[in-house]
Amino acid sequence: MRPQLIQTTACSQMTPQAVLEIIDHARRKEARSGAFLRQLHEKAAALPSAVTIEGYKPANCLFQFAIEYIEMAPRLIECVDACAREAGTAKLFDPFVKAAIGYFTKPSALLARYVGLDGLLIQAYLCHRLMEDMHENNHSIRTGGLVDIEATRANLLVHELIGEPFANELVDAITVTVLQIAGTPDYYELNLDPFVKQVNNDAWNWMRHYWENLLIRNHIRLSLGSGLA
Repeated sequence: MRPQLIQTTACSQMTPQAVLEIIDHARRKEARSGAFLRQLHEKAAALPSAVTIEGYKPANCLFQFAIEYIEMAPRLIECVDACAREAGTAKLFDPFVKAAIGYFTKPSALLARYVGLDGLLIQAYLCHRLMEDMHENNHSIRTGGLVDIEATRANLLVHELIGEPFANELVDAITVTVLQIAGTPDYYELNLDPFVKQVNNDAWNWMRHYWENLLIRNHIRLSLGSGLA
């Protein structure tokens, strides 16, 4: 049975800034407890051979990677929203933007036991995977090459950190969400070239560069096609 991402009413403010504030609160909490870093010590020792961490403190490398991956989520949301508005396609992208923000501001009851950075990593994964699936559901966006392979690598690593079968259940839930928003042939055929053109500016180029270096600057290498999810 696929999980239903039923959302609670933890926060009603639906903005990327609200997400940044939630992340900031979790980072302060982690500074006091160190709970997430302790989890990553265990996970670093159990990663598949496709993942190589070249830093002398693997858990610390994973920790910094996770922080940057989490903080990238609201920036990605903001960039998609801004580009959609500039391109005059905001109405089409609003459901994706609201769903992505809602992962943070109205977290699913499924995530109730994840109360720190571990929960935010899951929420960021939902956000990034939603945007990746959005990319696959329209021909204009797919051919525009907006999703970098390094973003896919980062998502795969987080999938491993979350662990199965839960990570697979999250993917199933994202699939349901995307089908509800854009699962029609009409949506796939929509001409979203104005959005793609708007995205190919300095703001998105900065984001693409950020993705390209996310794993490398944290001393992590991941080989695709090596039994990863």
